[in-house]
Amino acid sequence: MLKQILSKLPRKLSKTADSREHGGNHATYFSVSGGSRSSDLGTGKSGNLSVSPFPAPNSTEDVGWKGANLKPSGNHLFSFYEALPAFKDVPASEKQNLFIKKLNLCSVVFDFTDPTKNLKEKEIKRQTLLELVEYVTSANGKFLDAVLQEIVKMISANLFRSLTPQPRENKVADGLDLEEEEPSMDPAWPHLQIVHEFLLRFVASPETDAKLAKRYVDQSFIINLLDLFDSEDPREREYLKTILHRIYGKFMVHRPFIRKALNNIFFRFIFETEKHNGIAELLEILGSIINGFALPLKEEHKVFLVRALIPLHKPKCLAMYHQQLSYCISQFVEKDGKLADTVIRGLLKYWPITNSSKEVMFLNELEEVLEATQPPEFQRCMVPLFRRIAHCLNSLHFQVAERALFLWNNDHIENLIIQNRKVILPIIFPALEKNARNHWNQAVHSLTLNVRKIFCDLDPELYNECLLKFQEDESKEDEIEVRREARWQRLEELAEKKASGSEAVLVSHKANANGSSG
Repeated sequence: MLKQILSKLPRKLSKTADSREHGGNHATYFSVSGGSRSSDLGTGKSGNLSVSPFPAPNSTEDVGWKGANLKPSGNHLFSFYEALPAFKDVPASEKQNLFIKKLNLCSVVFDFTDPTKNLKEKEIKRQTLLELVEYVTSANGKFLDAVLQEIVKMISANLFRSLTPQPRENKVADGLDLEEEEPSMDPAWPHLQIVHEFLLRFVASPETDAKLAKRYVDQSFIINLLDLFDSEDPREREYLKTILHRIYGKFMVHRPFIRKALNNIFFRFIFETEKHNGIAELLEILGSIINGFALPLKEEHKVFLVRALIPLHKPKCLAMYHQQLSYCISQFVEKDGKLADTVIRGLLKYWPITNSSKEVMFLNELEEVLEATQPPEFQRCMVPLFRRIAHCLNSLHFQVAERALFLWNNDHIENLIIQNRKVILPIIFPALEKNARNHWNQAVHSLTLNVRKIFCDLDPELYNECLLKFQEDESKEDEIEVRREARWQRLEELAEKKASGSEAVLVSHKANANGSSG
């Protein structure tokens, strides 16, 4: 029966069907699952496995099961999913054809939701993928157009898929710490990891000609790759980070497009969803890209800083990517010191008011920026900056106050403050004096006394002026408070008189009413 069915299957695809087959991201899906759960990229031998005749797509015969566009029915289709010969077992002239056959074999995508089915087929594919990785790594000839097409088709079939978010993603928007939770692992990782490794080695290979490969590693391919950064599996995001960085380095023609695509991802995250799993990895790539920017910086890059990077301080889940964001911001300031004023004013714009842990992160980043800030830029923003720092000094959350006082431990920042003390000390003196008098935390109290002593020893005259001004302001506040209390007292007395007068009138009315009725 099986032979009769096979004899009716077409043995060769038409040219139009063949071009349609290889032009898109076509893949055959099996509703099966399982396979090895090992994630190690070991080496395997497939030469001892039974061999099925899979001709190359460009040969006189095409793959029978693929050309017929069969759907899996029972075990009939799986009986044809068998290993091909090892590369070492064929002559050199046949290796390229065998490579294409193996790519076609690996374009079949299995469903891993059921870990018990079709273990043999999945193991065959895993071993074949390992052979492909080894072949690409050791290739000693440029990949031709037909091979590049099949490579990209296999990669697309395996990697580009819809990502199903877990319900727990809503916690990201609520600003909760997800680092303590177990990350969601993709059950198909035993195959996905090897495909990612294959893609990485393909991009890094000196045999991959960027001018030829850009026809297949195109903008659509890059968009699909960027979409995968929202994967909940951290292992996949780590691979994607390295792959995208290599693509950015090798395909210079795609660099502006990649930067624009990153820009769009950040915009959507900041202003629409505030949900994305790969912001930290994307920012890490961006840090390396910014590090390579030529001087003077293009206007495009400065606009990106103002419109995308600085607003990334707004989302509640900043803690998940703040380290990488802070590095990108610092890179910009180190590249062009004149941007320090723009960055500091941007931080002040998004400064958290009620979130103390986020405020500590802002102070950490502020120190890094100030460390690269030169006096002219510092002077342009020091008034609004130290008004905000004064609020931090008086914070009842001891970590915020303590972190603000630690700014004086940085020699560069201390020098900037000392040079501009005539402007800065009058702004922060009331905060220092209030802390010294009655802050509840002993560490904050001690640090405040140290900072106050710095100013007192450095410029006693200015210090005494500020102290006198503070005492005068305090006296005025006391007088205002006394007047306010007196005003309220008079209002209360008037209210009582009015109330008692109303009661007397009411009593007389009642008495008159009773007399008239008698």
